[in-house]
Amino acid sequence: MKTVFVTGACGYKGTVLVPKLLAAGHRVVALDLMWFGNFLPDHPRLTVLRQDVRDADAIDLGGVDAIIHLSSVANDPCGDLDPKLTWEISALATMQLADKAARAGVGQFIYASSGSVYGVKDEDQVTEDLELRPISEYNKTKMVSERVLLSYADRMAVQIVRPATVCGFSPRMRLDVSVNLLTMQALTRGAITVFGGSQTRPNIHIDDITDVYLHLLDRPDIQGVYNAGFENLSILEIANMVAARIPAGISVAPSSDPRSYRVNSDRLLATGFQPRKTVADAIDELVVAYRDGRLRDEDRFHNLRWMQQTVLKPVAKELG
Repeated sequence: MKTVFVTGACGYKGTVLVPKLLAAGHRVVALDLMWFGNFLPDHPRLTVLRQDVRDADAIDLGGVDAIIHLSSVANDPCGDLDPKLTWEISALATMQLADKAARAGVGQFIYASSGSVYGVKDEDQVTEDLELRPISEYNKTKMVSERVLLSYADRMAVQIVRPATVCGFSPRMRLDVSVNLLTMQALTRGAITVFGGSQTRPNIHIDDITDVYLHLLDRPDIQGVYNAGFENLSILEIANMVAARIPAGISVAPSSDPRSYRVNSDRLLATGFQPRKTVADAIDELVVAYRDGRLRDEDRFHNLRWMQQTVLKPVAKELG
């Protein structure tokens, strides 16, 4: 059993990951500001802290064996809303947490970066060795945080994961990522709007990305940077997959997002990890969750909309 400190634990991935850590027998300390609520279950080996990851002095890492750092202002539009806030949460807080972890003797640090750090790539297969060319505040904070963490690799096991776009059901849902968004459009409107459509993006099921973190947690000797994405699909291909399951028309609109890349995850596969689920599985599971009432189209499941309503307005009032 390890004591695992998880930041961003009440988020989309954290809400799926934490129960898996508990099921594996670990003790979990979950830290989150809970902007989007708390969907974690009660458990005798789970301590949930409503704290700000930016408040390094308040974070207690005593007895912690490993950190899984998920906390960030997630996705490009949210990151661009308030660049200062994004850099404070997604970069500065990571630097402070890494330093505190090294000083406290934490043995392992798993960092959730992003496949979007590559930016726009012409290569047929994007590997971990390619140059990073981030094009948004979100991407840039991830790249900076990676480099800071790697500087601590001589003091603790540093494992950096660059996930593809995650899809699938979570109690703390996100409906602003491609597969989930298009599926919900089809379910609620009977129509799908695709922006661009030709952009190719890698995808990974939420069960697989959370299993990647468990896989690395059990293998602190496997260090370095790992891509995690197993289906490179265009946005239009995803829309067609959704429409094949849910009767819906597809319309295509112009897009200002130029990112298009095909990620290669051979390095992760070489460690023995094998994905278990697909984009098709994610779509099917979302349909079932919607039809049995576990999934609803709520504002808090759209990060940008919810931050504009509940996070940035209060901040603006305080500053005013």
